[in-house]
Amino acid sequence: MTVRPMVNRDSQFFWDGTKLGELRIQTCNACGAKRFPPGPACQSCPAYDRGYQIAAGTGTVFSYVVHRHPPVPGKELPIVIALIELDEGVRMVGEVVDAVSADGQAEIEIGTPLRVEFREVDEELSLPVWRKV
Repeated sequence: MTVRPMVNRDSQFFWDGTKLGELRIQTCNACGAKRFPPGPACQSCPAYDRGYQIAAGTGTVFSYVVHRHPPVPGKELPIVIALIELDEGVRMVGEVVDAVSADGQAEIEIGTPLRVEFREVDEELSLPVWRKV
């Protein structure tokens, strides 16, 4: 069993993109501001005119934790969860794969460059995961 994300009208475009292997960032069609996580209104202007851009899929570790407990359905612990600063300027939380040593220590640090990959969970869901460059 895998924990599934909440999908709604504000985030549907993002999850449609992950199924296609695209990392999408919400943009405001009125002022061009970028936003993550997505929402109904622009935080930089009064517009509700949303669009998106396809991100390069690269960024750096802004912060991270090594999650050891409690158990997460569908995951083998420990896992690294990072706040990733995308090259486009927004930040996103994501799992960094292959970043824990055999003794359970993180093998990343703040500033580590990352690249997104997509893990197909099933026909309905592909999840973005991150890997050291």
